[in-house]
Amino acid sequence: MKTEIVELVGVPLDLGAGRRGVDMGPSAIRLAGLTDKLLGMEYQVVDGGDLTIEVPEVLVVEDTKLKYLSEIVNAIEQLAEATSAAIGKGHFPLVLGGDHSIAIGTIGGVAAAMREKGSQLGLLWIDAHGDMNTHETTPSGNIHGMPFAAILGRGAKELTAIGGDFQKVKPENAVLVGARSLDPREQALVRESGITVYTMEDIDRRGIFDVMIEALELATSYTNGLHLSLDMDALDPLTAPGVGTPVRGGLTYREAHTAMEIIARSEKLISMEVVEVNPILDTRNATAEVAVELVLSALGKRIL
Repeated sequence: MKTEIVELVGVPLDLGAGRRGVDMGPSAIRLAGLTDKLLGMEYQVVDGGDLTIEVPEVLVVEDTKLKYLSEIVNAIEQLAEATSAAIGKGHFPLVLGGDHSIAIGTIGGVAAAMREKGSQLGLLWIDAHGDMNTHETTPSGNIHGMPFAAILGRGAKELTAIGGDFQKVKPENAVLVGARSLDPREQALVRESGITVYTMEDIDRRGIFDVMIEALELATSYTNGLHLSLDMDALDPLTAPGVGTPVRGGLTYREAHTAMEIIARSEKLISMEVVEVNPILDTRNATAEVAVELVLSALGKRIL
C-alpha cells in the first residue's frame, strides 16, 4: 500500500500566454479522471482546488515586454507558497496548468523548501520550446516564454526572486528534452545558459530511451530530488492537439510514455507540473486525457 500523498494545485492562468484557453486546463485534467486514477494506484489525493487568478479582460498591459507582470507575480507567489508547504508536509505537489509561466512558482517553492534542508533540486523540462527569453529578448512579451531563464536566475527580478533570491536550479542539473522551436535570439541564450538540451533531432538519432537515461543522470547527479516540468506541446499535435503553441514533429505517444516510465523507475521524482492544456483547441478532451495518462506513468503506473 502506497502512503504517498499527491497534493493537487490548480493554476488557471493564461496571462503569460499569447492566446486564451489554458486557464481551463486544470478543469479539463480533473475531468479526465485524474483523482480517481491516482486513487486507483493507491495514492492518497489532496485537492484544495484552484488558485484565484485574475482574467485579462479586466486588466491593462502596463509593460509590453512583460505582459501582466504584477498579476502573474501575484499568482506564482501564491503557488510557490503552496508547493513549498506541500514539500514541507512530505507531500508530492502536482501542479495543473495553466500556461508555462507557472513553473516559476512551482519550482521556486520546491527549491526553497529543499534549500531549507540544504538540498539541491534537479530539473527535467520536457517542451518543444526553450522558454529561455527575458524581457530584453522576448519577441512577444509573453511571460510563458521566460520561466526557464527565471529559474536559472536570468531576467526580471520580480520573476527570479519568486521563492527567494537565489538560483533555483544549477544549469548542470537542468535538462531540456524535446526542443524543436527556438526563437533566433533564444538559441544563443540556451547555448550560453549551461543547461543540456536534447532536441528532437537527438531523439530521432539516439532514441528516447538513451536520451532519457542520460538526461536523468545529469539532472540527478549531486541533487536530492527531481522536478518534472511537462509542457504538453512537447508531444506531436497529432497526439496532443489541444495546446496553445503546437509544433509538428514532436514526441509520439509511446515516446512520451517511455520518458515518463524511465522517470518513475528512477524513484527521484518529488514534484511535477503539467502545463499548456488548452481545451478550446482540443478534440473531445483528448489532450487532457493524454496528460493524465502521462502523469500516471511518471508516478509509477506500469503495463505489467
